[in-house]
Amino acid sequence: MSAKVFATKEVQDLLKAAANLDSPEGNARVKEITHRLLGDLFKAIDDLDMTPDEIWAGVNYFNKLGKDGEAALLAAGIGLEKYLDIRMDAADREADIHGGTPRTIEGPLYVAGAPVRDGVSKIDINPDEDAGPLVIRGTVTSPDGKPVANAIVECWHANSKGFYSHFDPTGAQNDFNLRGAVRTGADGKYEFRTLMPVGYGCPPQGATQQLLDAMARHGNRPAHVHFFVTSDKMRKLTTQINIEGDPLIWDDFAYATREELVPHVIEKTGGAALGLKADAYREIEFDIVLTPLVEGKDNQLVNRPRVSATA
Repeated sequence: MSAKVFATKEVQDLLKAAANLDSPEGNARVKEITHRLLGDLFKAIDDLDMTPDEIWAGVNYFNKLGKDGEAALLAAGIGLEKYLDIRMDAADREADIHGGTPRTIEGPLYVAGAPVRDGVSKIDINPDEDAGPLVIRGTVTSPDGKPVANAIVECWHANSKGFYSHFDPTGAQNDFNLRGAVRTGADGKYEFRTLMPVGYGCPPQGATQQLLDAMARHGNRPAHVHFFVTSDKMRKLTTQINIEGDPLIWDDFAYATREELVPHVIEKTGGAALGLKADAYREIEFDIVLTPLVEGKDNQLVNRPRVSATA
């Protein structure tokens, strides 16, 4: 079917009615966004000559996406979350905000409520025979290099099977395994004693991988560690580091890699004195630079549904 109907009065009136544009009631912003997105979809149907079979396959796909609970995972996999970062980077440049640690995506697996420790937190609750000990440490500063006291550094990552606590289908992990939070002191320092993570792949039978398969894309991520860093006087930082040497660093299905976020991994000894599982361990030094509030406000706060638990 090659008929083009998008520009007709019938379709344009349908769009206005569907978004209820002519009514003074309702949420004006919701109506504006609905009208635009629905209009873009209708025009794409015209331009690409989509068939009814294709449209209903898409509707059924969204049913599966909701059933699988993978909407946030898909947002990362199709570049939507990365696009939001690109827009925020551009806004910072326009506002002449420079010098902070680069942001990157949050991902779908954060859990609020990790216990907060002062200075140092050992977060490997469950033993993991396939993961060696890792120390991640650094200093939180402002762009002028001054330490930021009382910053909260939150950290979370996967185990050696690629699973996160609270989301582990095997049930092998306790709550808040490989998750923690540290409050910096006057020196701005933080330290996490943990285990080396690996990357993960999308659930093979899930909706996200289904779409990726159709586009001949993999759904794998390199080994990485997530961070939230917050302070009363600075903007919140959402970021993550990749583990140096992982072959997927520059082939991340979620597009989260940034060159400045691949710190060196150093081989060290003395882990026994730190309470690690072995004397030989690896260390990553990741210093974090926060940027000031904008007119007294933190414009980096993102309101989105997140899991929370009590430690």
